[in-house]
Amino acid sequence: MAAARRSRPVRVRDLVIGGGAPVVVQTMTKTDTRDVRATVDQIHRYVDAGCELVRVAVPDMEAAQAVGAIVRASPIPVVADIHFDYRLALEVLRQGVDKLRINPGNIGDPDRVRQVVTAARERGVPIRIGVNAGSLEKTVQADLGRTADALVESALRHIRILEDLNFTDIVVSLKASDVPTMIAAYRRMARERDYPLHLGVTEAGTPRQGTIKSAVGLGTLLAEGIGDTIRVSITAPGEDEIWIAWEILKSLGLRQRGPNIVACPTCGRLQFDMWPVTQELERRLATLDVPLTVAVMGCAVNGPGEAREADVGLAGGRQMGLIFRHGQIVRRVDQARMVEALWEEIQDAAREKRARTPGPAADKEASDAIAARTGAQGDHA
Repeated sequence: MAAARRSRPVRVRDLVIGGGAPVVVQTMTKTDTRDVRATVDQIHRYVDAGCELVRVAVPDMEAAQAVGAIVRASPIPVVADIHFDYRLALEVLRQGVDKLRINPGNIGDPDRVRQVVTAARERGVPIRIGVNAGSLEKTVQADLGRTADALVESALRHIRILEDLNFTDIVVSLKASDVPTMIAAYRRMARERDYPLHLGVTEAGTPRQGTIKSAVGLGTLLAEGIGDTIRVSITAPGEDEIWIAWEILKSLGLRQRGPNIVACPTCGRLQFDMWPVTQELERRLATLDVPLTVAVMGCAVNGPGEAREADVGLAGGRQMGLIFRHGQIVRRVDQARMVEALWEEIQDAAREKRARTPGPAADKEASDAIAARTGAQGDHA
């Protein structure tokens, strides 16, 4: 994997984006922001799923005025997503929002932009410039079409507006639904500026297609050391977006949260109905936040050896299963008891790992990731 791109740190409440910090997982609420209770309840569910930063839509003044109560009740930083109306930006800043998503070129004359920037600076609130291939300025599209160069040019125009006002507390995104376009745009922006980059494939689609598009787009860039925060955008509940984001980071070794499942693809040697076992296991493992590797193998002959690096594993055989820890068989159980026996061993392994880890596991993981990314930074602009 390539060395991490060097980006400047941007603080959002008690969270750091960029500067070698672990890649931040975020998503967006699906509720009507004016419904404070529903929005806060959803944010808490997102936090349980692993969300670290949450964005809310602010379409009107009633929604802007609801942001204050949402921020006060949210355990994670809140970003206000605003288009066109600078008054909404000023109101959410008064309400105490932690971050703005706004394109300064779209909110009117320079004085309006100056008012928003001044208010954000006074409160220490960063601004994300969010460029989207579906809403590029007509002048940019006329010259460059809906290309990667057009995305970068649009972003640079917005960036220059803020830089001319001596405001550099900026995060940048350049999203497209076309994966190659999105990848090319982020690569170029990574060379142009050192602002933290918010990665995303916009409007990625249904869970099946959207998961693949997001994994390819985000995974390619993250493997190149590009990207400081990610949002998966699929037509599904936010919890699903968060889960996919974490799996992308885990697959690259950038973050660890919860168990990793190793499972064989099955073949003609399979001696038990493996699919229901893995599905039930995945459902139960979703309740754990301890980083364990759990293996489910369909063959009792080769299973333990093939998954010897797993913390806990199951190798199914005819009418029975072998439970193993780190490649060593510890139990033989009837097929009907395989899931329950495996779950007992997983819970025991989780307790052991918690006991060996001083302090919150997430804090230790974050510290390790910061050290790794900072130490790996190379000459990428």
